[in-house]
Amino acid sequence: MTVAELFVRCLEKEGVTHIFGVPGEENESLLFALGDSSITFVPCRHEQGAAFIANVHGRLTGKAGVCLGTLGPGATNLITGVADANLDKAPLVAITAQGGLDRLHHESHQKIDIVNMFRSITKWNGSVTSPEVVAEMVCKAFREAEQEKPGATHIELSEDVADLETGDKAVPMEPRRPRRPGSDYKAIRQSVDLIGQSRRPLILAGNGAIRKLASKHLTEFAERHQVPVASTFMGKGALSDRSPLSLGAIGLGFRDYVAEAFDEADLVIAVGYDIAEYPPQKWNQGKPKHIIHIDFDPAEVYSEYDPDVEVVGDISAAIWELNRMHAGSGADEKNGALFRNMEKGWFGPVRDRIRADLEMAKPKENEALSVPSALHVIRKVMADDGLLISDVGTHKMWIARNYPTYCPNGCLISNGMASMGIALPGAIAASINQPERQIVAAMGDGGFLMNAQELETAKRMETAFVAVIFNDNDYGLISWKQKLSRQKSVSTRIGNPDFPAFARSFGVEGHRAETAGELEDLLRSGFERRSLSVIEVPIRTHVNDELVNRLENYWKGK
Repeated sequence: MTVAELFVRCLEKEGVTHIFGVPGEENESLLFALGDSSITFVPCRHEQGAAFIANVHGRLTGKAGVCLGTLGPGATNLITGVADANLDKAPLVAITAQGGLDRLHHESHQKIDIVNMFRSITKWNGSVTSPEVVAEMVCKAFREAEQEKPGATHIELSEDVADLETGDKAVPMEPRRPRRPGSDYKAIRQSVDLIGQSRRPLILAGNGAIRKLASKHLTEFAERHQVPVASTFMGKGALSDRSPLSLGAIGLGFRDYVAEAFDEADLVIAVGYDIAEYPPQKWNQGKPKHIIHIDFDPAEVYSEYDPDVEVVGDISAAIWELNRMHAGSGADEKNGALFRNMEKGWFGPVRDRIRADLEMAKPKENEALSVPSALHVIRKVMADDGLLISDVGTHKMWIARNYPTYCPNGCLISNGMASMGIALPGAIAASINQPERQIVAAMGDGGFLMNAQELETAKRMETAFVAVIFNDNDYGLISWKQKLSRQKSVSTRIGNPDFPAFARSFGVEGHRAETAGELEDLLRSGFERRSLSVIEVPIRTHVNDELVNRLENYWKGK
């Protein structure tokens, strides 16, 4: 058995079913070993697309997605998707080839130091140097990628090492994942004391609140005690937006209505809060407040985020323990209700303003569409457990703000790395793993063309989802921000192909929707027929400035 064959057996042992990548000369032995295995290798049209598919696979399943590239440009093309997975806390294992050891001591064709290049964008990475280390390295790559907080790892396999014989005793290691520790009881007790003193508590649900059943216990906690919940962009769905306790998402570059709840809160319970998403100085601006940090890791050192208590350990277990501290149970039985001093419904006016503003996006008959009015239609048509995958751009801000999410992983947004080009590949991963779901990949014209070539991969893999392209012929988010800071925009205007014709050239249905009724009909048709389709939506952007003006006027009147 060769190293390449053992490597593949180790991947099978880890439960890998698909690998996404671009074949190369130096990974030939690995590719042939994969061809004789139970694993499906999916040729993609660009390594970045492959990494994004693996990235979203990891976010949706909790099991590391796997991507593959050759040396040189194959490895460099993987970088954005790998870095995105690492900052977005998505488990991913990247595999790259390398030239033979006989030529790495001097300059040679396509040679770069891949391991050093990947060091700053992975939790762990290394190079296979001998047959004896293969099983350990593969096992470690998956363990490191999947354990909290998850992220990206990388293994390099050179072409000559791949062909070495391993011997008869070489076998894969048995995957074993350690159980996560529970939280310190003193930290739980201190949290209970702070909670008991608070009058206006608020839960901030972050990326970690989606993982490991945390959302289930978070929902039980919020509903039992009637505590409001605001989420980060990546925490959407931790509490269903159907709940009267939901305040939607916080994370815009300017102050939205939800910021008022943070201003008024005297206690913020941060659950799985990821500072890479949204810095604390953006929400910790009002009166002084206490902070309880509940997460798998200790808090980052940050002057505006200096928690009174850090409950470090399994998030779900920590919230379960706090749930146990209900009246008549555990350490709180002498003091009555856990939130005994809370002003009931203190957040109601803020919640009502948020929801009234969202209703303003409801489209009028035969009116040209904007992003928020198109999102109103998508939400109307899509099932509660459907999945919207957002690309990055102006539409991401509107999706985070205006798209109600009713379940964990019901809306995926890249917001740690915030990489354009993730939505289309991400929808491929979603359709492969969850083919029964209704899936929409929502993107701007700029983001779509960054990985539009993966439309062929989606077609070849017989995936079923609807790709919605919001077209304003602009890098719209940058244009919007430039106008906010300098009252004009420069270097953002772009041209585009005929998107429906572009889709049809791949054998994919291509449509254009200019009104709410047209968009609704096309979405319903796509979902009913379980087909792959592209819908271009020309959009008006006046709503961006209208939102800013509306919020500025509100805060001026405070």
